[in-house]
Amino acid sequence: MPNTTLCIDGFGTRRSPFFDCYATPESEFGVGNGRLFPWRIGDSATADYWTLRRNAAQFDVPEMPLEITGPDAVKLLDKVFARDMRKLRAGRAVYAIACNTRGGIVMDGIAIRLGDERYWYVQANGDFLGWFSAQAAGLDVEVRDPDIWVFQVQGPRSLAILARACDDGAPDGFRYFDVCERKIAGFPVTVSRTGWTGELGFEVYVPRREIDGAAVWKHVLAAGEPDGLVVSSLRSMQIRRIEAGILDYNTDMDQRVTPYEAGLGAFINLDKGDFIGKVALAEADQRSRLHGLRCESGVPAFGAKVHAAGETIGRVLSSAWSPLLGCGIGYVRFFGSDDWLGRDVTVVHRDGTELKGAVVTLPFYDPEKKIPRGIDTTIP
Repeated sequence: MPNTTLCIDGFGTRRSPFFDCYATPESEFGVGNGRLFPWRIGDSATADYWTLRRNAAQFDVPEMPLEITGPDAVKLLDKVFARDMRKLRAGRAVYAIACNTRGGIVMDGIAIRLGDERYWYVQANGDFLGWFSAQAAGLDVEVRDPDIWVFQVQGPRSLAILARACDDGAPDGFRYFDVCERKIAGFPVTVSRTGWTGELGFEVYVPRREIDGAAVWKHVLAAGEPDGLVVSSLRSMQIRRIEAGILDYNTDMDQRVTPYEAGLGAFINLDKGDFIGKVALAEADQRSRLHGLRCESGVPAFGAKVHAAGETIGRVLSSAWSPLLGCGIGYVRFFGSDDWLGRDVTVVHRDGTELKGAVVTLPFYDPEKKIPRGIDTTIP
């Protein structure tokens, strides 16, 4: 997760337009992209997890869209990202990774094409705007922060909620990773069928300076009342995103690992034209060093050592207790790219306590993403 410094106000941090709709003096907040996000709002993470899985939950998230405009917009995107950005159609989004010249991951996020010369890149947590802008030298393009703020509605009832929340109903044929312009509570917003939970869901993008974001938030929440929509903190989202095999930048990956080492090789298009990091990636080991970890008797702690045959072979990254699976789960980054899947390991915590675990494939379930696509409508 982004830096989870717990605070209500802090130097250099900003509140979302939705902050006052749910925050209380007892709320605890983390910081991502200099934006506060609710880590705890007096909720039960397990109870909210089941609401997310069975109904729907509304989240204030610290995602930061950057806007890329101009005649050379797609040229810049194709230079920076390891996906073939020329194939991205208007009204669609795609997961895209930016690498440095050594092939290390600089940033990951969602690229959105809004028009012929207008794109958004919804970045994860980190300082990316300056680096991204520097790559635009000599190109007829502008990269800027348009001050867009995001909230998500996730869960099996989310699209029914969207249909009631939009002034003219939900768009026809709204597919996974589609993007559209709608009006909610009379205000124009952008909506994408994406999220960070592995559940069916959508995201609402609110231009802070132009509309009443709080009114949009409240309108969606009211539209979801018949379906049991609740405001949730990112603690329940954290559990679900780990189950879904979704990585968090800075926690699970960074510039020290390549997309291949992070298990993200499927999102690298080496057969496209030149892009930053292509030479290094073409020569890199394409085996993953990041896998799932399942511990039946407890949660493997972040930073714990992973042992096998008396040797330290890796460390635990993000972890949680899975209410659905009834066990502790997490990610392990191994020091080498050997064949770890199916092996039994021992997790050694800083206090000396140990957990037995097994290395498994990611995600922990729904590998074909049938849930967020709306194909699997089973309610757990």
